[in-house]
Amino acid sequence: MKIETIISQLESWAPPHLQESYDNSGLIVGDSKIEITSAIICLDSTEAVIDEAISIGANLIIAHHPIVFGGIKRLTGEDYVQKAIIKAIKNNIAIYAIHTNLDHVITGVNAEFAKRLGLENQRILLEKPNLLISLVTYVPKSYALQVRNALFEVGAGAIGNYDNCSFNSEGLGTYRAKEGAAPFIGNIGENHTELEERIEIVSYKWLEKSLLKALKSSHPYEEVAYQLTALNNTASQFGAGIIGELKEAIPFEEFLVKVKTIFGGMVRYTQSSKREVKKIALCGGSGSFLLKNAIQQQADVFLSADFKYHQFFDSNDKISIVDIGHFESEQFTMNLILGFLMEKNTNFAARLTSIQTNPIQYL
Repeated sequence: MKIETIISQLESWAPPHLQESYDNSGLIVGDSKIEITSAIICLDSTEAVIDEAISIGANLIIAHHPIVFGGIKRLTGEDYVQKAIIKAIKNNIAIYAIHTNLDHVITGVNAEFAKRLGLENQRILLEKPNLLISLVTYVPKSYALQVRNALFEVGAGAIGNYDNCSFNSEGLGTYRAKEGAAPFIGNIGENHTELEERIEIVSYKWLEKSLLKALKSSHPYEEVAYQLTALNNTASQFGAGIIGELKEAIPFEEFLVKVKTIFGGMVRYTQSSKREVKKIALCGGSGSFLLKNAIQQQADVFLSADFKYHQFFDSNDKISIVDIGHFESEQFTMNLILGFLMEKNTNFAARLTSIQTNPIQYL
C-alpha cells in the first residue's frame, strides 16, 4: 500500500478544506507514491519520534500537530524543527499532519475527548459556515435518475444524518442547436422544447470538482447547463468544539476528580456556582475562543486548554472553566487516528509512539 492511499483515507474523513488558514495539515515531508513499510502515530513529530521510526523501520509518521507552521528559509539543523526534518529526509521517512481539519469533524478530536468523559447527545459547539454549495442543473426527465445517482455517488446531497437529498421539479427547456453542434435531441437550426427536470442538490465545497465531473459524465447533453451557488449555511457535522451531557448530574468536585483521573496532568479551574454539573462543553487544544459559545448554550462547564490568567475572569460566574492542558486534552487523538486506520485497513502496520512528546513537565 502506498502512502497516498492512507492520505486519501484520512482526507476523506477530515478534508483539508476544513483546516484553519494558519494551519499546515497534509504531507509535510516525503513522497506520497512510495510503499509504506509501517507507520507511527503521534501528537508531535519530534526528532525522538523520527529516531523511533528509524529503529523499527517505519517510513511514515502521522502526527496531529504539523511540525512546520510557517515558511522555512533554510535547513541547517539550528532548531528542533529543522533537525527533525533533516533526519526524516535522510532516512526516507514521510511526515503527515492532520490538525485543525480533524478538530472540525464531529467524529474527530473532540468526539474522542467527549467519549472519554462519557458525554451523550453530542453536537458541534460552533458550526463552521461557508462550507456548502448548491448545484442546480436541468436534465431530460428520462435521464434525471441517472444524473442524481451520479451526484449522490460522489457525496452530494448529504445533510447531517441524511444523504441522497435533492429537490426536483418538472419544466420545459428550450434551445436551438447552431452549426457545429451535435445535439442529443433536436435538429440543427430548429427550436426544440424538451420536458426536463430541474435538480437542486447541496454539496460540500471540496467536492466541487468531483461533482462537476460526475454531472458532465452522466448528463446526456453536449452542453450541460448548471449553476453553482455558495451558501452561508452552517454544516452540522463540521465545526469547533462539542457540547453534550453526562448521563447523570454529578457534584462539581466529583467531576474534577473524574477529569483528573482520565486525563492526568494539572487541572486549573474556576469555582463553579452550581453544586452539580451535567451539560459539558469542550474543545481539545486551545479553545478559549469558544467560551462565549459555551455560555450561550448554557453549559455548566467548559473544558479546554491554554487559558490565560485574565481569561479565567471571563467565566463571569456563569460557567466553570476547567483547563487540563493542551497535550492532555488531545492525547487520545492518537488512539482515534489508529482506530480509524485499523478499521479501514486490516493489514496496515501502525502503532502509537512510545515517546512522551509533551514538552511541559509538572512538579
